[in-house]
Amino acid sequence: MNANQRSSPKFPPPVRLKRTQHRCIQLLWFLTCLQFAVSNRPPRFLIDGRSEIVVRLKEGPDTQVGSLIYRLRGVDPDGDTLTFGIKDQVGSDILRLEAISSNEANIYLVKELDREVRDEYSFVLTLTDGQLGEGNFITQSFLLLVEDVNDNEPVFKPYPSAITVREDASPGVLLTVEATDLDEGAYGQVLYHLQELDGDTDNFAVQTVNGKGVIRLANRLDYERKSLYQLRVLAVDRANQGRVNTGTAAILVKVQDVEDQPPEFVVASPVTRISEDATVGTSVLQVRAIDGDRGINNRISYSIISGGEEHFDIDSSSGIVYTVNPLDREDPNNSNGAYILEILATEESHVVSPLPSTTTEVTIIVTDVNDEIPRFRSEKYIGEVLENAQQNTPITFLQDAIPEVFDYDQGKNGTFELYIVGDNGVFDVTPFKGINEASFLIRVNDPSLIDYEKVTVMNFSLVAKEVVTNNPKMSIVPIMVHIKDENDNFPEFTESLYTVSIPENCGVGTTVAWVQALDQDSDNYGTRGIRYTNLSGSIAHLLSLNSISGVITVKQAGDGSFDRELVSRHYLTVEARDDQGKGNRNTAQLVINILDVNDNAPMFLANKYEARLLENEAQFENPLVLEARDMDLNGTKNSHIEYSIVGGDYKSNFTIDPNLGIVTPVGILDFEQIPGDNSNIRPIHLTVRAKDFGEPPLSSTVPVTIYVQDVNDHAPLFQQMLYKRAIPEDMPGGTSVLEVKARDADGSAPNNRIVYRIQRGASDKFVIDSRSGLVSVANGSSLDPDRTDPKSDRYTLTVVALDGGIGEHQLSAAVLVNITIVDVNNKPPALAEPGTVSVLENTQVGTIIYQAIANDPDEQPVLRYAIDAAGSSARNEDGVPVPLAEYDYMALWDLNAVDGTLRVVRLLDREKVEMIKLMITVEDMAAIDGSPRQTASATLSILVLDENDNNPKFRKPFYKTSITENSKNGANIDRVIADDADKNRTMAYYLEGPQELTSLVHLDSSTGEIVVANRIDHEVYPWINLTVKAVDSGVPPRYAVVDLFIQVLDENDNNPIFDSSAFEYRVLEDVDPGTTIANILARDADSGEYGKITYLLDRVSTQGKFLINADTGALTVSDWLDRESQATYNLVVEAWDNYQFGYLSGESRNAFKQIVVHVEDVNDNPPVLSLPEDCTTITEFHNHREPIVSVSASDADDNSTPNGRVQFHLVGGKGHELFRFEQVGGDANTGRLYARQSLKDRFGNYTLAVEARDLGVPANAARGDLRLCVTDYNDHAPMFVHPPQNVTIKVPENATVGTVVVSVRAIDADVGANGAVRYRVRRDAAGAWRAFAVHAASGALRTARPLDRDLQTTYQLRIEAYDLGLPTPLSSDLDLTIYVQNVDNYRPRFPYKKFYLNITENVEDSGVYLPSVIERDEIDRGDEPVLPVCYYIVEGNKDAMFELDRNSHRLSTSKPLDREQKSAYALTVLATEDCITTPKYKESEDAISTLQVHIQVNDVNDNSPKFVNKIFTGGITTEADFGIEFMHVKAIDIDEGINAKISYYLIGDVKETLTEGLENLAVSPFLVNVETGAVSLNFDPQKGMKGYFDFKVLANDTDGNADEAHVFIYLLREDQRVRFILRAHPSEIREKINVFREQLARVTDSVVNVDDLRVHENKDGSVDNTKTDLYLHLVNGQDHSVLEVEQVLKLVDKNIEQLDDLFKEFNVLDTAGAERGEPRAEALAGARAAYWLASAALLLAALLLAALAACLAQRADYLRKLKAATATAYCSPTPGESDMTIRSSGGRVPNTNKHSTKGSNPIWLHAYENDWYKSDDQISHSERDSLDENAVDQDLSNEKPYFITTAAFPSIQSNETDTETNQGNYDFYQQLEQMKNAKNMETTEL
Repeated sequence: MNANQRSSPKFPPPVRLKRTQHRCIQLLWFLTCLQFAVSNRPPRFLIDGRSEIVVRLKEGPDTQVGSLIYRLRGVDPDGDTLTFGIKDQVGSDILRLEAISSNEANIYLVKELDREVRDEYSFVLTLTDGQLGEGNFITQSFLLLVEDVNDNEPVFKPYPSAITVREDASPGVLLTVEATDLDEGAYGQVLYHLQELDGDTDNFAVQTVNGKGVIRLANRLDYERKSLYQLRVLAVDRANQGRVNTGTAAILVKVQDVEDQPPEFVVASPVTRISEDATVGTSVLQVRAIDGDRGINNRISYSIISGGEEHFDIDSSSGIVYTVNPLDREDPNNSNGAYILEILATEESHVVSPLPSTTTEVTIIVTDVNDEIPRFRSEKYIGEVLENAQQNTPITFLQDAIPEVFDYDQGKNGTFELYIVGDNGVFDVTPFKGINEASFLIRVNDPSLIDYEKVTVMNFSLVAKEVVTNNPKMSIVPIMVHIKDENDNFPEFTESLYTVSIPENCGVGTTVAWVQALDQDSDNYGTRGIRYTNLSGSIAHLLSLNSISGVITVKQAGDGSFDRELVSRHYLTVEARDDQGKGNRNTAQLVINILDVNDNAPMFLANKYEARLLENEAQFENPLVLEARDMDLNGTKNSHIEYSIVGGDYKSNFTIDPNLGIVTPVGILDFEQIPGDNSNIRPIHLTVRAKDFGEPPLSSTVPVTIYVQDVNDHAPLFQQMLYKRAIPEDMPGGTSVLEVKARDADGSAPNNRIVYRIQRGASDKFVIDSRSGLVSVANGSSLDPDRTDPKSDRYTLTVVALDGGIGEHQLSAAVLVNITIVDVNNKPPALAEPGTVSVLENTQVGTIIYQAIANDPDEQPVLRYAIDAAGSSARNEDGVPVPLAEYDYMALWDLNAVDGTLRVVRLLDREKVEMIKLMITVEDMAAIDGSPRQTASATLSILVLDENDNNPKFRKPFYKTSITENSKNGANIDRVIADDADKNRTMAYYLEGPQELTSLVHLDSSTGEIVVANRIDHEVYPWINLTVKAVDSGVPPRYAVVDLFIQVLDENDNNPIFDSSAFEYRVLEDVDPGTTIANILARDADSGEYGKITYLLDRVSTQGKFLINADTGALTVSDWLDRESQATYNLVVEAWDNYQFGYLSGESRNAFKQIVVHVEDVNDNPPVLSLPEDCTTITEFHNHREPIVSVSASDADDNSTPNGRVQFHLVGGKGHELFRFEQVGGDANTGRLYARQSLKDRFGNYTLAVEARDLGVPANAARGDLRLCVTDYNDHAPMFVHPPQNVTIKVPENATVGTVVVSVRAIDADVGANGAVRYRVRRDAAGAWRAFAVHAASGALRTARPLDRDLQTTYQLRIEAYDLGLPTPLSSDLDLTIYVQNVDNYRPRFPYKKFYLNITENVEDSGVYLPSVIERDEIDRGDEPVLPVCYYIVEGNKDAMFELDRNSHRLSTSKPLDREQKSAYALTVLATEDCITTPKYKESEDAISTLQVHIQVNDVNDNSPKFVNKIFTGGITTEADFGIEFMHVKAIDIDEGINAKISYYLIGDVKETLTEGLENLAVSPFLVNVETGAVSLNFDPQKGMKGYFDFKVLANDTDGNADEAHVFIYLLREDQRVRFILRAHPSEIREKINVFREQLARVTDSVVNVDDLRVHENKDGSVDNTKTDLYLHLVNGQDHSVLEVEQVLKLVDKNIEQLDDLFKEFNVLDTAGAERGEPRAEALAGARAAYWLASAALLLAALLLAALAACLAQRADYLRKLKAATATAYCSPTPGESDMTIRSSGGRVPNTNKHSTKGSNPIWLHAYENDWYKSDDQISHSERDSLDENAVDQDLSNEKPYFITTAAFPSIQSNETDTETNQGNYDFYQQLEQMKNAKNMETTEL
């Protein structure tokens, strides 16, 4: 390496010659050779001005021997030849000098360098020109530095070669090794790595700590897994490039075993067989287990813990299992002769507690020997059979006998045959052979020998005998069969009809009749066995029939049981059966007549009676007549009635006619003496009794309510004679002053309702509330006496109280009210103008500079002064506003709140503020509370005068600048400037500091400019720190000083130095590229670029994974890291100064630092699951405590952290809930699969979803399928499921060979071959098996040869079902009887074709038994067995509402019926003897065996009424009549009969919205008819009334089920209706009017109500039947206001495009407002007549008198008409007809109330002149049509109606009904009275 290019202070030379020493030597030589100076000048080395030659060489082969290491150059001024040399010294022999010219020489290396021997050589070179004399030389120092290379391997210090570690040792330090490396730097630093001979390094780790290798145990060891580890420790130096040296140390780790493993079975036979007759003590099998800890081998002991302890035991030492009790394969406690033993092996340890143990299961199968005898379930059998039983009829066993025989031996040992002994061939037994267990039947073989008259009991024996040839075992059981007689005669009644009579009040036990029947049979089948079994009919439940005697008596009486008034004659049917009520039956009819008794009390026609009586009146307005009726027989005393008053507090005030029931008052009544509320009606309640004359007499009562109405007969009376009150003058308008109160002694409103008014004295200052009497100040008035002209402080009011009497009946009273006005403080003060005040800025604190003065005109004011900060301001000397936040000029002053004096409280500063304006306010504190504040304000100006009180201030707090060293004198350094806030602003500058510093610079005293004065040296003065002083020109003068810092810039002469920060860093492997992991910091004493550090990073060591910021030293990740690829990085960081400008020129300095980056693991690798590829096989008897299989998983993440540790879970798959995983201890990545419970009967293939999940956060998982095969053990025999055991199957005798008789089916709970079922026919002795064949797999039993009924009628077959299990197949048998059927066989028939029944809806499981079929007819041969008949529903049950038990014939509902969904059902029931398969119904073939069942569903009240709409709307005009029914609400109940009867009620209050003119309406405006839902008007509309009403209606049925709806009724004027003219007759429009209304409502977004629908009327009064006038009104759906005609027409025009299709569909011709009625032809004719009369009068003067007479006559005629028009509308034209009848029926006279006042034009009545006297038949009614849903009364005139019909969303559909009389009490009479008094009602057309 060139010494001229690089120098380093790292290896200083041992001896260095200073520059001064060279100078001395040269001087000595100069003085010594002075005499030769003129002739010879000395030579010199050419070394570029350096004082020393430094050469760096690498040791070893890197610098070859003989290499040229340096070239010397010299110069001689005289041009002499130069000689170079080297002084002899230690080490100089490694160099050789060789001259190459007169002034140059090369230096060669002659020996190899070794830094470890010597790292530095210092030589002295000599130079002479030959003229210097002997031994005289020019010398030069030469330094050779040997640089290190990595040529030494690390060498381990002595260490132990083997160590022993317990397998339960916790992770920790095992030992420490150390290796040394003679190299230096990174080459001499050692890192340690660990290897294991088998690659098993997970359990050990090595860490480099302070140059030593610390070997640690990372995980627990397992001796059983591995007992010896061969570790290899590698010591590697930290060379980052080139050669890397490694040292090796081998360490043997021995694992010491501890007791941590349970025993393991090594010998255990899974299945062993032993004969059941083995002797006690026989050895069965042997198991052997060893200690799981291979290094310890403790003794093992054995025991049996479950499964056969009572029969087996085990030797605790040898493990031999032997019998301890006799064995029995047939023992029911074992499982088919198999014992599963659970054997426990326990390790006898002295260390571990509890003792380690393990278990295993072995199966012992007990083989069979013939040791069982066939046994019957019962010791004897008793049965019975009918004497006429046919062949093959089975006998019936009695006394709970079980017809079974069993022998549980295996194979032939358990096969036995059955036969009968001692019956003489009468009976036979089936089956004749059985295996293990068989049920048997004994059937009739020869029916001719069974005769009840000859023998009644037969005894014989049944034998069961084994079929083995050697010593067969057998059992015999006795059998007794009783012969039963049969019944064949019917009972006969003595009379076919019985007729009797009983009184309707007959008591319990009364004999009604006696019936008798006879039977020709004997014993119980005859007369002795007759029982009267049933009595049916209308009152059968009230009677009792003696089943033996036939006497019928009364069982239940009373409660109308025999009520003659309901039914006077009853018809019943009596039934008799023989055989004690179980045999044949017959019936007879019984007629019962009921005799009358007095058992009905008189009943009033109404449940209550009501009447009205005016106070002080002696008669009712209408007669009060009561009527009662008696239901007893007419014309007798039982029905004759008498009336009397029997109850009531006022019964003495009234009398009643005893015969007619007419109630009359005795005298007049005082309303106020009757207790009650404030209403004008008070009721009197009486009780009237109606009594008959029967024996005994009966009676009933009815409540009678008499409503007494009040009259106004009391005047109001004030509570005080005089009222007084004092109030303040500023009381605002609307404020209450006082309340006057008066009372009225009348008993009801409005007579006692009081209204107040001020009669005089208010002067417009006061008003009074007419209802409450509250006097208050009038709005806008002022009570201030000062503002009143004339001034007034007292008012005297006269207040009058008026009661609610009408007209002359109104009464009143008056009272005086005195009000005094009190003065208040309400005048603001006035403040004098302050002006301007001057104040010196240093005025003494406390000086008073101003006093404020204010005046207040109020009496006794309390004035307080204050400064308003918001109105105050300040400005500086420049006139700029000074913010208060910048300078608090408000805190300078203190204003006395009482006397207004202003003081200075802080020193003033003119430099901050020069002019201050203070806003001074004054307030009267005595002002009244709650009033506006009484204040005044003025502005005070304050001028602040200046003083010299501020020091100068430099513009900077300090001055800092720099200058390079050796700068020239006069060079500018900086300039300082100071300012002064005072007006004395002239400055002088002075420099202060040490003399040696002040002499270096110069300061100009006037400008403040600083320049260089002398030479500045950075090495002597790196900083020049001085003080500059600035003095102002004030008196006295003030000054300020500031620091001056001058930096002397340096040259580059310092290397960078790294801070002593950490050298190891850790980073997660998933950090994003760009993440900073460390901040490397180096420092350089130089400044500027010389001190600027540039950081570089060695590319080789980073491997492209890291970057360093060249400026900041921030070490960042540049690429994705992967710990699994590389976990540690050794990085070398370089720090360079002046890198940008000096690196290439060699003027940069550098330093190095090595750091280590450890990559920490994150959970970024999922586990890799290792599962067995094949299916793991276990048996269903596998011990759930034993593991099934072990699975493992690997994870590339660090397994020393949770990221690399794996756990196993079952997450799905068939049967996964049967298994579980357990982690293997010591190995986190292995799991064992266990069964949660026994797997018995759970055989099959399982595919388990296994999830391996690591413990990282978030966790990673891998899934796989683990296949598990649980094999079946053949422990289930096949079981037949079809057909039933011992069933008889019919086969026609003409069936062809191969005909399927039946398909048998058996199931086996096992699987595979164990569950594969096969079938075969067992051979029998009779050879029946030859006629049939069964398919081995399908079980189809077919005929194998032709059948002949004449040769054999029945076949007894035994079908065997067996499995294919190993080692022993299991089987079971099915016995069948095959009956060969004749081809003309009889089919079952029902006695009748139709059957009717009723079922109530919603009833659970309602059922009935269907009638039995007829068993025989004459064409049947009678030789077929009696087979059961099964019933099936073949039609009518598609919705599966019914179930039919095919055997019991019970028809029932499968779920409750719903009549509303379906009210009737028709089912077709088929009867068939085929009880095995469900028949396919064919009507043409099967109709003969069917029954039609008709079911009617009875209704229950299970549905609530539902309104057809939730909202109903309607309208009513102001011209409508009181009581008119103008709309309907309608609800529907889908029940029927009484359950569907609906009642309607108005609930809650009627809400009035936006109403006017209805303030005095004290009753409900509307009534709802309970029966029809009609809504009627309950008030008399007047002109000016507005608004709408809404209320709720309730509809409920007889059981209280209810629904609610909302009703909106709009009050409108006549001219708010719109008329649509349609080209169609009203009858055509009516059907689809709803469509028109709904679409119009949707388009206009309004509520549309249909008012009327009538035939179109032309202008001339004629009608056009081809057109219809449709009258509507529209309501705004948002605010419920009725739209005007103009608004409706605009809506129609606006939406005409959307309405176009609708108008075309309905042929709308015109739309306009509803027109007023036009004069008819008669009116026009009258007008013309008047015209001609007038014309005649003008033309014929001679006839003037006649004309005048005619006019007078005409006038008289019109007056008569006017009188008729003004007559009251409520007079009754028919005697006895009530007012309400007239009002509700709609009068014929049009506009009666329209022209009932003065000024009305009677000409409108002219058109009806001729109608006025016509009868109802003669009146021509209008052709006007109305909607059924809207119009209530059809008999209305042609004039515009006085009601508006209803329309809802959509409208109601209701029927026309007659309006019933209103039954309301209070509201009715109150309104009726008001209407009768309303003789001057005005309803002028709006």
